[in-house]
Amino acid sequence: MPANKIRVAYLSSEVYPFSKTGGLADVAGSLPIALQRLGDVEVWVFTPLYRKFTDPQAFGIQDTGLRVRVWLDQKEHEVGLWAVEHRGVQVYFVDYEPYFGRDHIYGTPTGDDPDNPLRFALWNLAVLAFLKELENPPDILHLNDWQTGLIPVFLKTQPDPFFAQTRTLITIHNLAYQGLFDASFLSRIGLDDRLFHIEALEFYGQLNFLKGGLVFSDLITTVSPTYAKEIQTPEYGYGLDGILRKRADSLIGILNGLDYEVWNPATDSNLWVQYDTDHVQEGKAANKAHLQEIMGLPQDPDIPLFGIVSRLASQKGIDLLTEALPQWQGRKFHLVVLGSGDQALQDALQEIAKRWPAQIAVQIGFDPVLANRIYGGADFFLMPSRYEPCGLGQLIALRYGTLPIVRATGGLKDTVKDVSEPEGYGWVFEPYEPEALTEAVFRAMDLFPDREEIHRLRKRAMALDFSWDRSAKAYREVYLQLKKK
Repeated sequence: MPANKIRVAYLSSEVYPFSKTGGLADVAGSLPIALQRLGDVEVWVFTPLYRKFTDPQAFGIQDTGLRVRVWLDQKEHEVGLWAVEHRGVQVYFVDYEPYFGRDHIYGTPTGDDPDNPLRFALWNLAVLAFLKELENPPDILHLNDWQTGLIPVFLKTQPDPFFAQTRTLITIHNLAYQGLFDASFLSRIGLDDRLFHIEALEFYGQLNFLKGGLVFSDLITTVSPTYAKEIQTPEYGYGLDGILRKRADSLIGILNGLDYEVWNPATDSNLWVQYDTDHVQEGKAANKAHLQEIMGLPQDPDIPLFGIVSRLASQKGIDLLTEALPQWQGRKFHLVVLGSGDQALQDALQEIAKRWPAQIAVQIGFDPVLANRIYGGADFFLMPSRYEPCGLGQLIALRYGTLPIVRATGGLKDTVKDVSEPEGYGWVFEPYEPEALTEAVFRAMDLFPDREEIHRLRKRAMALDFSWDRSAKAYREVYLQLKKK
């Protein structure tokens, strides 16, 4: 490997297309590819081998033959390593059947696996051991979320000469998920009990993996500039805002990107009609008509169609939507909702759809084909989130010429510009109130009959660049800063 390249080991507990529960997998499946394309960054991705989700034969993943022994929970564990090259990036899979051969990644609907601290501590220790077998030391260990939070703790409290020049960076994808466990796990994962105090791993009487990463890593990033500011406040900080304010000089917000090869209406085989910016008007019209048909709604091009593809949770503002919908009575609109989540919110949406069957269609669950068809067929895309670290839905919607209506929080605030501003292309509201959401929706409804203006806005939205290329360059600059330290 050329000496002038920045060597990055990128750790994520899920990586698309090999495993996925949420947006972390999408980032881990896209950002390393964009980084590798820069030419002066060499990335190796590390993730667990979840055999129930990742079929080695189907993906062409090969056993490297490498084995390491990891001491954990008073015993030795033999761990294997598998590998594949995926879109130009070397991906390594840590194989330990007792921990990662389960029917789920983190837990079942009844709760997380009680041994998760051991599972992900073993993965962290195994990656460090395999790095010593594989390559020269990485310049950067790029870590993601609580599942990787112990890496900086091990490196700072148990120094290894091999990693003397390696710097650590941890990315927060959602601060609400911190990896909180009973304090008794500290010694079982091989860390000194003296680390259990307020300036290290202790968090209101529990062990906090993410806090370990935030305290001991060299740099912290998160997934949008606005979210980087928000998490330093009590409202969004989930008890860690004090640490983040203390480390404000080492906290950087870099907006997530979108994989434009994957999300492209001109090549998307899930759409009934593919289209580009030159054919957006007829493409959107055809996809809308089909979407109305399959969702049991009247096929009427003059009725504005709002789409939602989301986890059905209060974080996503679904409670706000259910409160706001009665205010829309008497207005002409269609609403298509796809998602699953909180049972009470699912029930509330289904009850509203029963009352308004000619206007609202709700499908519980996740259907990736229908999701793409909503992005392609809807006129407007709703994201009234209570908080949103970055958000992927609005970026996909913009790519597909579907105009977003969002609350001004996190990455939504950073990516959507209100139509009242020069070069705007969406509708933005701020108070977390049903009246504020309704006002934004009504503004969109009122503009909808002006087809010429809507067409201009769609073309403007599709011309925006939220690809990973821009974000990858920002990360390269951060890596260079760290490497110089």
